[in-house]
Amino acid sequence: MIASEARISVLLVEDEALVRMLGVDMLEDAGFGVFEAIGADEAMVILAEHEGIDLLFSDVDMPGSMDGLELARLVHQRWPDMRILLTSGHHRLTEAALPDGGRFLRKPWTQAGMIEKVQSTLAH
Repeated sequence: MIASEARISVLLVEDEALVRMLGVDMLEDAGFGVFEAIGADEAMVILAEHEGIDLLFSDVDMPGSMDGLELARLVHQRWPDMRILLTSGHHRLTEAALPDGGRFLRKPWTQAGMIEKVQSTLAH
Protein backbone atom coordinates (compact mmCIF):
# COMPACT_ATOMS: atom_id res chain seq x y z
CA MET A 1 0.00 0.00 0.00
CA ILE A 2 1.21 3.49 -0.80
CA ALA A 3 0.85 5.99 2.01
CA SER A 4 -1.24 9.08 1.48
CA GLU A 5 0.54 12.37 1.94
CA ALA A 6 -1.88 13.50 4.64
CA ARG A 7 -1.02 10.64 6.99
CA ILE A 8 2.12 9.83 8.90
CA SER A 9 3.88 7.09 6.98
CA VAL A 10 5.84 4.12 8.26
CA LEU A 11 8.21 1.83 6.39
CA LEU A 12 7.89 -1.64 7.94
CA VAL A 13 10.86 -3.90 7.16
CA GLU A 14 10.27 -7.55 8.06
CA ASP A 15 11.31 -10.71 6.24
CA GLU A 16 8.69 -12.97 7.87
CA ALA A 17 5.57 -12.60 5.70
CA LEU A 18 2.97 -13.29 8.40
CA VAL A 19 4.65 -10.96 10.90
CA ARG A 20 4.92 -8.26 8.22
CA MET A 21 1.22 -8.63 7.31
CA LEU A 22 0.24 -8.43 10.99
CA GLY A 23 2.35 -5.30 11.46
CA VAL A 24 0.91 -3.65 8.35
CA ASP A 25 -2.64 -4.40 9.55
CA MET A 26 -1.93 -2.99 13.02
CA LEU A 27 -0.39 0.19 11.64
CA GLU A 28 -3.12 0.73 9.03
CA ASP A 29 -5.84 0.13 11.64
CA ALA A 30 -4.23 2.92 13.70
CA GLY A 31 -4.40 5.29 10.72
CA PHE A 32 -0.80 5.21 9.50
CA GLY A 33 0.18 5.00 5.86
CA VAL A 34 2.40 1.96 5.41
CA PHE A 35 5.13 0.96 3.01
CA GLU A 36 6.56 -2.52 3.40
CA ALA A 37 9.86 -4.15 2.54
CA ILE A 38 11.18 -7.68 2.92
CA GLY A 39 14.75 -6.60 3.65
CA ALA A 40 17.20 -3.73 3.93
CA ASP A 41 18.02 -3.51 0.23
CA GLU A 42 14.35 -3.16 -0.72
CA ALA A 43 13.89 -0.67 2.12
CA MET A 44 16.66 1.56 0.77
CA VAL A 45 15.04 1.58 -2.67
CA ILE A 46 11.67 2.56 -1.18
CA LEU A 47 13.25 5.31 0.91
CA ALA A 48 15.07 6.71 -2.12
CA GLU A 49 11.89 6.70 -4.23
CA HIS A 50 9.40 8.05 -1.68
CA GLU A 51 9.95 11.28 0.19
CA GLY A 52 8.16 11.89 3.43
CA ILE A 53 8.41 8.53 5.16
CA ASP A 54 8.35 9.46 8.83
CA LEU A 55 9.42 6.27 10.58
CA LEU A 56 11.57 3.25 9.82
CA PHE A 57 10.22 0.24 11.75
CA SER A 58 12.59 -2.66 11.13
CA ASP A 59 13.35 -6.11 12.41
CA VAL A 60 16.96 -6.59 13.51
CA ASP A 61 17.52 -10.06 12.00
CA MET A 62 17.10 -10.11 8.23
CA PRO A 63 18.76 -11.86 5.32
CA GLY A 64 20.59 -9.79 2.74
CA SER A 65 23.41 -7.30 2.64
CA MET A 66 22.73 -5.79 6.08
CA ASP A 67 20.75 -6.41 9.23
CA GLY A 68 18.27 -4.00 10.78
CA LEU A 69 20.84 -2.30 12.99
CA GLU A 70 23.08 -1.56 10.02
CA LEU A 71 20.03 -0.37 8.08
CA ALA A 72 19.09 1.95 10.95
CA ARG A 73 22.57 3.47 11.03
CA LEU A 74 22.58 4.03 7.27
CA VAL A 75 19.09 5.54 7.31
CA HIS A 76 20.08 7.84 10.17
CA GLN A 77 23.09 9.05 8.17
CA ARG A 78 21.11 9.69 4.96
CA TRP A 79 17.83 10.89 6.51
CA PRO A 80 18.72 12.24 9.97
CA ASP A 81 15.17 13.47 10.67
CA MET A 82 13.59 10.06 10.13
CA ARG A 83 12.53 8.32 13.33
CA ILE A 84 13.82 4.78 13.89
CA LEU A 85 12.18 1.89 15.73
CA LEU A 86 13.86 -1.52 15.73
CA THR A 87 12.26 -4.77 16.83
CA SER A 88 13.37 -8.30 17.60
CA GLY A 89 12.26 -11.42 19.38
CA HIS A 90 15.87 -12.60 19.77
CA HIS A 91 17.78 -9.47 20.80
CA ARG A 92 17.37 -6.77 23.40
CA LEU A 93 18.90 -3.51 22.28
CA THR A 94 19.47 -0.53 24.52
CA GLU A 95 18.92 2.96 23.20
CA ALA A 96 22.71 3.46 23.44
CA ALA A 97 23.15 0.77 20.75
CA LEU A 98 20.77 2.59 18.38
CA PRO A 99 21.25 5.70 16.27
CA ASP A 100 20.35 8.95 18.07
CA GLY A 101 16.68 8.97 18.98
CA GLY A 102 16.21 5.32 18.00
CA ARG A 103 13.91 3.11 20.01
CA PHE A 104 13.47 -0.64 20.49
CA LEU A 105 10.32 -2.80 20.74
CA ARG A 106 10.52 -6.44 21.77
CA LYS A 107 8.52 -9.06 19.85
CA PRO A 108 5.87 -10.39 20.01
CA TRP A 109 3.86 -7.20 19.66
CA THR A 110 0.48 -6.35 21.03
CA GLN A 111 -1.42 -3.81 18.97
CA ALA A 112 -1.66 -1.34 21.86
CA GLY A 113 2.02 -1.75 22.76
CA MET A 114 3.21 -1.40 19.19
CA ILE A 115 1.10 1.67 18.44
CA GLU A 116 2.15 3.34 21.70
CA LYS A 117 5.82 2.73 20.86
CA VAL A 118 5.40 4.01 17.30
CA GLN A 119 3.68 7.16 18.56
CA SER A 120 6.26 7.80 21.29
CA THR A 121 9.10 7.27 18.80
CA LEU A 122 7.52 9.77 16.42
CA ALA A 123 7.12 12.28 19.28
CA HIS A 124 10.68 11.78 20.59
